[in-house]
Amino acid sequence: MSHQYKNLPADEMEALLSGFLVNSWSYSKVSQFARNEKSFEMQHIYGLYSRLSISSIAGNAYHTALEYYFFNLKEFGTQLAVEELKACAYQYLDGVAANKWKLTETVDTIEKAMERATKVVTSLLDNFYREKSLYEDDIDEILAVEVKGEAWVTVNGVDIPLPCRFKIDLVVRLKSGGIAIVDHKSRSAFTPEDEAVLSIGVQAITYVLGYEEISGLTVSEVWFMENKYSQNKDKSPQLSRIPVKIDDNTRRLYGALLYEPVKRMIAAVRDPDYIYLINESDNFVDKGEIYDFWCRTMLNEFSVDSFNIDESKKELVAKRLKKVRDSGVIPVNPTIIREFKKNAVKFIPFDLSTTNMTPQQKIEHTLRVFGKSVAVAHTFEGYSSNTFLLEVASGVKVADVFKYRLDIANALDVENVRIGQSLVRHEGKSYLSIEVSKKRDKNLVYRPEDREGYKLPVGVDNYGRVVYWDLDNQSTPHALVCGATGSGKSVWLRSTIQYAWEAGVSDIIILDPKDEFAGLAGRRIDVVSDIYEIELALARCVEEMNLRVKDKRSSKTLIIFDEFADAYANSRRKSERNEGEKSLEENLRLLLQKGRSAGFRIVAATQRASTKIINGDSKVNFPVQICFRVPKEADSRVVLDEGGAECLAGAGDGLIKSPEYMDTIRFQAYYKPETVTA
Repeated sequence: MSHQYKNLPADEMEALLSGFLVNSWSYSKVSQFARNEKSFEMQHIYGLYSRLSISSIAGNAYHTALEYYFFNLKEFGTQLAVEELKACAYQYLDGVAANKWKLTETVDTIEKAMERATKVVTSLLDNFYREKSLYEDDIDEILAVEVKGEAWVTVNGVDIPLPCRFKIDLVVRLKSGGIAIVDHKSRSAFTPEDEAVLSIGVQAITYVLGYEEISGLTVSEVWFMENKYSQNKDKSPQLSRIPVKIDDNTRRLYGALLYEPVKRMIAAVRDPDYIYLINESDNFVDKGEIYDFWCRTMLNEFSVDSFNIDESKKELVAKRLKKVRDSGVIPVNPTIIREFKKNAVKFIPFDLSTTNMTPQQKIEHTLRVFGKSVAVAHTFEGYSSNTFLLEVASGVKVADVFKYRLDIANALDVENVRIGQSLVRHEGKSYLSIEVSKKRDKNLVYRPEDREGYKLPVGVDNYGRVVYWDLDNQSTPHALVCGATGSGKSVWLRSTIQYAWEAGVSDIIILDPKDEFAGLAGRRIDVVSDIYEIELALARCVEEMNLRVKDKRSSKTLIIFDEFADAYANSRRKSERNEGEKSLEENLRLLLQKGRSAGFRIVAATQRASTKIINGDSKVNFPVQICFRVPKEADSRVVLDEGGAECLAGAGDGLIKSPEYMDTIRFQAYYKPETVTA
C-alpha cells in the first residue's frame, strides 16, 4: 500500500511541509529531541550547531577514509594502502573550518586540536587496516557506499508526514545471501554488546526503513562496526562488530520503539507554540551554550536573520519568536536577560565567539594569548568582508601572526580568515591586514559611472576603491576567472559584458557551452552554445587575427569563454577533425599568444581549478587572474599561486591578481542580474 503523503501534488506537498518547523526527520534529530529538546531546537530549527570535539572530527575523517576505501574496492576491486587512507583523512582534517573546532583548557589552539585529531584518526585507520577481515570475511559483494537518501516511510503502521533523511555508510550482500547495512563507529571505549543491541535497534530500523524504500531490497541485518582508538593493553582486537538481526519480530519491536519519539518530535515541530525544554542532566551538551541560545531567542534585538534558519522556514520561525517572547504573563526586562547571558557565556571559556567583545578585541585577545602584542588600528567595512589593519608591536615577527589565523577565525566564529601577503600602507603607516567574511546585507549595485573608457570595473575593494581591468593596457590583455557554483562568477561575467558593451567594444563573442547567456545575443554580441559551432567560431577568430596582423590593423574584440574546461573535454578529437584543422585548445592558445596586438581580449572562465587545464604554461597567457570562492585552498593556489579564495563568502566576493596592482586585492563584484540591452 502506497504511503499517503508520498505522491501528493506539488501544491499540496508545499502546503504540508509549510506547516512544520523542519523539512524532514532523521534518527539523529529524533534521538536529540528525546535527549534534550532545547538542543534540538537550537540546532535543527535555528541552525546553530555546536562546535565539534576532537574525537568527533577525527571520527568524521575516519568515515571519509573508509568511504574512499570501500568505493575503490567496489568500483575497481582495488584495496588501497593504509598510507592512502591516511592521506585522505589528513586532507579532510586540513579542510575543517576553524569555527568547527571545539577548544578546551588542555587543547586551546587549532594547531593542538589538529595534532590530537591526527593522532586519533591515525590510530583508527591502523586498527581498521590490521583487522579489516572482520568486515571482509563475510562480505560477498559491496552494493553501495555512502548512501544519502530521503524517503517517506511508515513506522509502527503509521505514515509519517515528513520524509525521513538518512546517510548509510555501506550496504553489502553477505556470503549467507542476506543484505546488511554497515555503520562505522569510532569509540574511546566499546559499548557492552547486550546494552548496545537494545539501544541501537532504533537506529538500525531507521536505516532499514529508509534504504528499503529507495532500493526495493530487503535488509536482513545491520552491523555496527566499532573501532576503539585507545589501545587495549592486552593486545585484544580494536574492532568489534555488533550485529542487529532484522526479521518480522525485531521489525515490530524496533518500529514500536522508534514510533514514540518520532510521534513526539513531529507533534512538536508541527506546533509553532511548542516550548522546548532544557534537560539539565544531558552531559552531551554545553549548558552555557544552551542558555546563551535561550537568551538570544528571548531578546528582541535578535531577528531571524541573526540565526541560520532555513529560508523556507523564516516566516514561521519569526512568528514563533514573537509568540515565545510574548508568552510570559510578566515580561522579563531585557537588561536582566543580557546579564544572565553574560553569566551563561562564562561557562564557555574557550569560545570567544559567544562573548560580548568586539571583533577587534577578539583579534587582539587571541594573539596576546600567544604572546603576540597587536592593536587593531583601523577597520574598514566592505560588502562581503571587513578588513582590520593591525599595528604589530616592536619585537613581534609579522610572520608569526600567520600561524594563528585559524585561532583568530575560531574566535570570530568564521570558517577562515585571510591575512594579506604584503603590508598595507594607510595614512603613511604600514599595517598587517586581516580580512573576515561576513553576512552581506546589501548588494554592490551595477554603476555605469564607474567605467573609465576601456577601463572596465571589476568591483570595489574594502577601502571603497574601484578595481579595474584595463582593455587598453597591453600588459593585461586576458583574464582567467574561476569560481564554484554560487561564487558569483556568472553574475560578474554579465557585468563585464555590459561594461564592455557600454564602452563601445566593437565585437563581443560569448562562447557558452552551458547555454547561460542566450538572452544576451544582439547588436555587437554573438552567443555560441553548440560545441561544434564554438570550435568554428574560434577558428574564424584565428583567421581574423591573422588578417589584422597582416594588414597592421586593430579593433577591440572581447571573447568571453565560459566553462572552457568543459568545452575542451567535449570538443572533437583529432580523429574526428578534418586533416590540418587545429583543436579548440590550440586555437584558443594562438589567440591568447598572438591576438593582443590585433585587439583581441579574452576572458576564460571555469568552475574547476584543475591543474590539467590551468597549468603553468597556460597561466602565462593570463596576466589577470580572478578567483571567486572555491572549495579548497589547493584550488585557490592553482589560480592565484596563493591560498585565500577558499575563505571568500561567495556571491561576488573575489580576489584579483594583476600587473596593475602590487598585491592580490579582495573585491566585491557588481550585481546586475538583468540582461544587456543590445
